[in-house]
Amino acid sequence: MLEIHCSGTPYEIGLQHGRAAAPQISGTINFYAGLFRDNAKLDWPAVTKTAMDFEPVIKKKWPAYWEEMQGVADGADKTLADIIAINVRTEINFGLFTDGCTALSWKTSGGKSWLAQNWDWQEAQKPNIVVLHIEQEGKPSIKMVSEAGLIGKIGLNSKGVGICLNAIRAKGMDITRIPCHLGLRLALESESKEEAVAKLEKYDVASACHYLLADAKDGGIGIEWSSVDGKKIEMDTQGRVFHSNHYVKTHGIKENQILADSKDRIKRIEELSNELKEDELNFDNVFNIFKDEQGLPGAICRYEAPPTTTSATLFNIVMELQEKKAMVTMGRPVAPGERVELAF
Repeated sequence: MLEIHCSGTPYEIGLQHGRAAAPQISGTINFYAGLFRDNAKLDWPAVTKTAMDFEPVIKKKWPAYWEEMQGVADGADKTLADIIAINVRTEINFGLFTDGCTALSWKTSGGKSWLAQNWDWQEAQKPNIVVLHIEQEGKPSIKMVSEAGLIGKIGLNSKGVGICLNAIRAKGMDITRIPCHLGLRLALESESKEEAVAKLEKYDVASACHYLLADAKDGGIGIEWSSVDGKKIEMDTQGRVFHSNHYVKTHGIKENQILADSKDRIKRIEELSNELKEDELNFDNVFNIFKDEQGLPGAICRYEAPPTTTSATLFNIVMELQEKKAMVTMGRPVAPGERVELAF
């Protein structure tokens, strides 16, 4: 897996990202161009035209992200519209794309703060997954697993803040709010869960998704977003939050058809967690939860079997935020591939 170390100004960070991952960024663009063509009947010029509607808002409200995306574009020899398009692809798709991600947060009485998920998506995008190490002046350092060209995704920072993502299929988009993947980056630039939540609530997220956000001190919180609201999911009595790909709370936007296995997976991950005592939690035991294949092909550890399932587990990440450490495992957890340790 390609690991990219970036530092300096936002533009320099983007430039280093773009240069190091140019082939993978082309792969990401080609992947989403095909997805939009097949699922939304939009060619890439139409996608980029829609994406550029976000450009003045991003430049005004989050200028550092605009500069970084410009750097990515220059480094990869792409247009700014190409890079904005992949960073706002959740907003453009109007709820048409659904992965199968399952996530958990668990704050133990002994002070450990676990955050983990399987990230499930189409196998064709697997070669374009990269690890970004980002050093920024005046902000926490970040280590995250991302799709090449995206400046925000799943990971943790040097202050012990981490975030996971679940897709939700619900229509609606508000161009004045922060795009989903930029919101992930905003959270990873925070010094605590409390600060991250405050930042996100200041801007709200532009489209349907779920963030599972945690830190070392206070544990986790889920935030379900729609284009019109955001609803929090607090920890249960054992310090845990679970989520998959449907709304747990009631929102002002109605979901599209819920992924058939989503409710089964959220029930199953809670069952598996109930089988563990909190003093048994370690990287191996948390990882083992995500090996579960009950309900195949649409299991926690899923595989791609169209038309039943159109995504597979492409990587797993387990974070322990007190230690500020994560283990990333490529591929399906039952057949693990390359492993990368991320630590501060």
